[in-house]
Amino acid sequence: MQVKPPRSRPILGQLADMDLRLLHVFKAVVECGGLSAAELELNIGTSTVSRHLKDLETRLGLTLCRRGRAGFALTPEGQRVYDETLHLLAAVDGFRASVDDIHDRMGGALHVALFDKTASNPAARIHAAIAAFASQAPDVKLHLHVGSIQTIERGVMDGSFAVGVIPAHRASASLRYDSLFSETMYLYAGQRHALYESEQTSLDWPGLRARKDFAGLGYHSPNMELAHGRQLRRAATAYEQEAIATLILSGRFVGFLPNHYADTFVQRGLMRAIHPSTLHYACDFVSVLRRSPQPARAAQAFHQALLVAHATA
Repeated sequence: MQVKPPRSRPILGQLADMDLRLLHVFKAVVECGGLSAAELELNIGTSTVSRHLKDLETRLGLTLCRRGRAGFALTPEGQRVYDETLHLLAAVDGFRASVDDIHDRMGGALHVALFDKTASNPAARIHAAIAAFASQAPDVKLHLHVGSIQTIERGVMDGSFAVGVIPAHRASASLRYDSLFSETMYLYAGQRHALYESEQTSLDWPGLRARKDFAGLGYHSPNMELAHGRQLRRAATAYEQEAIATLILSGRFVGFLPNHYADTFVQRGLMRAIHPSTLHYACDFVSVLRRSPQPARAAQAFHQALLVAHATA
C-alpha cells in the first residue's frame, strides 16, 4: 500500500495585521526604488525599513529583492509578490469602503488614475471635481496616480484604481465609460527640423505618410489608431506625451501633441504646428468606472463629481 506523503503546511499561514503592514512597507520600497528612498515615504528609518523587509522575506520564505552597492532590484519572486500585493491591498481598501457603505459614510482611501498632460487642458475640470468631492467626502484620503491607458484600465478592472480618466479608444464590456472633455492634437516640428522654416505649408496626410520621421505612441491609443488608419510609419516610438515632445525637440522627428501642452514650447519658439488646418485630430476623454462588482460609494461619488464638473464647464 502506497503511503501518501504528508501535505506540506502553508509557509505563510493566516494573514495578520502585521503582514499587511509589512506588505505596505514592501510596496513603498518597490515604488520608491529602494530602502533609502522609501524612508521619507514611510516616515521611518532605513534600518527599520530593512528590518521590516527582512521580516516579510522570512514570513514568506522568499528573497524578494537584491539590495547593495549594485542598487535595488526585485527578484522574479519579488515581482510576483509585488503584483499580488497590489491586488490584496486594493481588495482590503475595497472591503473597508464597503463597510463604510454599510454605515452610510465615505471613508478610507480612494485611488484615482489620470492619463498624462491633462492639467494644462483648459477643457479639463478634474481639479473642480476634486474640490467638490473633497467637500462632499472629507474623510476620504485621495490618492492621485498618472499612467498609460492600459495601466489605468487594468487597474480599474482589478480594483487597484477606483476611477480613471483616459482618452477614449476601444471599449471593454467590463468597464463603464462617460464622456468628459476633448483636446485637439496637432502635428509639430521642432526648431531644428526642416519643416519648421519651410514654406511647405501644404503638407497633407499622403505627404505625411510618405515621410520617414514620424514619431508615435507605442501602445493602443487614439494616436496609434490614427497612425494605423492613415498608414503612418513610425520612425521613433514613445510611451508618453513627454517622450513625443522630446523627440520633436530633437529636430529629427515630427509628432502629434495636444495643443494646450505644446503651447509652452510654441511660445518659446521651440516648435510649431505644421499645416494645422489639415493635420490634426480630436481626442475625447472619458471617466472609467468598473461595472461589477459595484464600485464603492466614494468611487461613484467621485465619478459623479467628474460628470457634474464637466457638464457645467
